[in-house]
Amino acid sequence: MSTVKEIEANARTRMGKVLADLQHAMAAIRTGRASISILDNIRVDYYGTPTPLNQLATLHVPEPSMITAQPWDVSQIGAIEKSIRASELGLNPMNDGKLIRIPIPPLTEERRKELVKHLHHITEEHRVAVRNIRRDANDAVKKLLKNKEISEDEDRRAHDEIQKITGSEMQKLEQAAKTKEKEILEI
Repeated sequence: MSTVKEIEANARTRMGKVLADLQHAMAAIRTGRASISILDNIRVDYYGTPTPLNQLATLHVPEPSMITAQPWDVSQIGAIEKSIRASELGLNPMNDGKLIRIPIPPLTEERRKELVKHLHHITEEHRVAVRNIRRDANDAVKKLLKNKEISEDEDRRAHDEIQKITGSEMQKLEQAAKTKEKEILEI
């Protein structure tokens, strides 16, 4: 059977993973600057297998508003270009036979607002995940109390500690989202 400390440590670890996942998800939301991380979610049909773009080509940012993708297998240049076009990033790649140039157009105000809305949606999903972890931890502590493995005082302290952990993680999520929102709205 697990102890209160193990339950708290497990909740802290899982909530930390939620924050890391939020940061990964936010990296794929584009801002006004070119960054190869915006291409992280692009999958290319490589001989029938959806393969991440960064496993098929060398990605590079030669200037602030341009990304280049140099495929290792030149025969895949068309498939890579098609996948980038089909993504929801609104990018228009151009290829010269060996290299794909992906100009990053400046964001319109409308597009920025859409991206912020998308950011809020992603952040809310991660807040819900943190709340679910809190609920799981609280249920585990209640089970210990029900099985008379801990006293009511220990139960109350554990619930308070779990709430503190949750509050701390929620603040980190909010701070990360605010930073990204500021980055998106920056012209």
